[in-house]
Amino acid sequence: MQIRIEGFDLPGRTCPPGPGFPGYDDVHVAVQPRARDARPLDPHPGDAGSALWTLDCTARRGAAGLDLTGPWIQGRPGQRFVYLTWNGVDGTGVRGMFRRAKLMLDAVDPAVAAAAADTGLLVARLALTDAHGRPLCAAVRPPAVTWSAGVHGRDPVTGTL
Repeated sequence: MQIRIEGFDLPGRTCPPGPGFPGYDDVHVAVQPRARDARPLDPHPGDAGSALWTLDCTARRGAAGLDLTGPWIQGRPGQRFVYLTWNGVDGTGVRGMFRRAKLMLDAVDPAVAAAAADTGLLVARLALTDAHGRPLCAAVRPPAVTWSAGVHGRDPVTGTL
């Protein structure tokens, strides 16, 4: 099975400073791997028109519903999520992670999860800018993200197989 994350409305390449926050330049967003020594998946610049990631995962049906696991999925059963990690360069010139958004898989409607298991594709669609114009962070659940079952192999832009 796969999870496709479709991000839009990115916040830009600069995250301005604020109280207790130094601000960051050259902002990028990527999917954070579960393994600490692995590299983030496909960083996209914060001013890109959109961001798209496709994650391979394993789906297991159980009494508690669908459980997804894989190298990009974090958390325990019933509390799984995917991290979108924001990194940039601070005022001292050091690049590092400064924010993360948790796409909460336990917030996927069970009927959508079951349909996605049947089609082989779960699709998350979300804006990557928060209400203050900064990179999206914290736990992300509907309505901030829309989950749907997709058709595996379908091009997300053209809709063709």
